[in-house]
Amino acid sequence: MLYVGVDHHKRFSYMKVVDESGRVKKEGRVDNTRAALRGFFRSLGSEPRKAVLEAGFNWTVMFDRLEDEGCIVTLAHPLKVKAIADAKIKTDRIDAGVLAQLLRCDLIPEAHVSSPAGREAKNILRYRAFLVRAQTMVKNRIHALLDRQADLPAALRQSDLFGGKGMALLCALKLRAPDRKLLDEHLALLDELRAHIATSDGWIREQFKRSRDAQRLATIPGIGTFFAVLIANEIDGIERFSSDSKLHSYIGIVPSTYASGDKVHHGRITKTGNRWLRWAFIEAVWPAIRQDKQLRELYDRIAQGRDANVAKLTVARRLATIAYRMLKEDRDYQVRDEHRR
Repeated sequence: MLYVGVDHHKRFSYMKVVDESGRVKKEGRVDNTRAALRGFFRSLGSEPRKAVLEAGFNWTVMFDRLEDEGCIVTLAHPLKVKAIADAKIKTDRIDAGVLAQLLRCDLIPEAHVSSPAGREAKNILRYRAFLVRAQTMVKNRIHALLDRQADLPAALRQSDLFGGKGMALLCALKLRAPDRKLLDEHLALLDELRAHIATSDGWIREQFKRSRDAQRLATIPGIGTFFAVLIANEIDGIERFSSDSKLHSYIGIVPSTYASGDKVHHGRITKTGNRWLRWAFIEAVWPAIRQDKQLRELYDRIAQGRDANVAKLTVARRLATIAYRMLKEDRDYQVRDEHRR
């Protein structure tokens, strides 16, 4: 068996190949093209080989191409690899060698790899999530622009600002030339984003119909169709997690911990997990506490004695726990059972 460490970059990769005894068989810089990869691996002969690369920018392209060249590919978790083999001197050659040797010794901390179809779905969902986040940013900028105005019509303050009536009032609002131009630009950008979001609605609905997990998740307060499909695809099989705390860690909504002697201090959340899941569960908090009395009581109880952000994160963790239990037990949301500690 040959072991291939791949230090992957945008246009090229440095590869180091070692045998069962750890002796280097071949190494060098290889362009990230199919022809260059084919030539590199052809020179290794027919001996079976395993390859490893770290999860980084556009890792999926190299992962698939390595599989096409007959490699059994492992995706390494970059932070955990660093913890195992941190080095003062860091070069492409050294990194590829470290990966190859860790793979040979079966010490690679693996990252999860979705199926090609799952990765395609995630790319579309993440693009939709990006559009939604951009829409929220534009709305916040419009709010900030209006807050700078001395006198606003009472009807504008009382209406749904971004509904049909509110948008009509915004278009007719008389402002000074610079602010009126800025408002027009923001409204045009908002319309464009809404159009792009609308084009993805049909695909989201189709994915929702095909996913039983998404249909179950949508019964949770605050989790609509889009968030349900996003969460189901990002979790990619609840059997990957042995407990709800493992899911919390994967999402990155657990507090950092510093322990020394008898002193233990919990700090801010780690934010080292799946940022799309973290965004979805945190965004779901506000509609969830409006729809569910017990979640509202949980939020209010925590918010009274602490920062409101702590209460928000607490509810986000509770929503993640609810999602975990439902998917594990293959059932829909049940008010009484879900809120037991």
